Amino acid sequence: MDVKDKVVIVTGGASGLGQATTETLLEAGAKVAIFDLNDAEANNDNTLFCKADVTDAQSVENAVANTVEKFGAVHVCVNCAGIAPAQKILDRDGKAMPLEDFAKGININLVGTFNVARLAAEQMAKNDPIGEAKERGLIVNTASVAAYEGQMGQCTYAASKGAIVSLSLPMARDMAKLGIRVNAIAPGIMGTPMLLGMPENVQESLVANIQFPKRMGLPEEYGKLVVHMMENAYINGECIRLDGAIRMQPR
Repeated sequence: MDVKDKVVIVTGGASGLGQATTETLLEAGAKVAIFDLNDAEANNDNTLFCKADVTDAQSVENAVANTVEKFGAVHVCVNCAGIAPAQKILDRDGKAMPLEDFAKGININLVGTFNVARLAAEQMAKNDPIGEAKERGLIVNTASVAAYEGQMGQCTYAASKGAIVSLSLPMARDMAKLGIRVNAIAPGIMGTPMLLGMPENVQESLVANIQFPKRMGLPEEYGKLVVHMMENAYINGECIRLDGAIRMQPR
């Protein structure tokens, strides 16, 4: 799929990996609809900002409709919206984690991802087949290395991201006859503003387990992988780690 002039939804596109992906896609010639609860300066010929709650069906339906109204189609959906809660099952006093805290993480990271993906796929199915592969669309979901090596205090986060990994193949199989591909990216320690705002000693400890390159991942490297997934029609039903060969330790 040629990136130029393709319409891409990016959830969480106002900050972090989503913002970097938006910028990378725009540089490659795509048109981008940013779905976020945080405001973004994005309304021009090639961008659209939609205030959207990924966990709310009507909110996302409205945002998708606005995207189609402005750009005429949806070709790609990149789900970056999410939270990274850290909480042990039992606290220091032996009190159990509130169930609503676990449910919140699952709802935003997993249910929110599925909600946007299903509604984006509904629009992609209406597209004319593109290129030699006759594809109609691509969905890219954001997992995490925590899906494989969740650390202490990451039960909620790891469970939600593990589910994103598990979604890739069955969702790709569901969409295959329609010519819609589904992939996931599992980032490691990425240099987002949140991580770069941590104390230097904390950053150094995070980088210590990264094998090579010996640094945090660059947010634009996530965006470049999204672009490559668009251009390479044979990547389907896959989750690709983007992590400098890190394997997370228990803490």
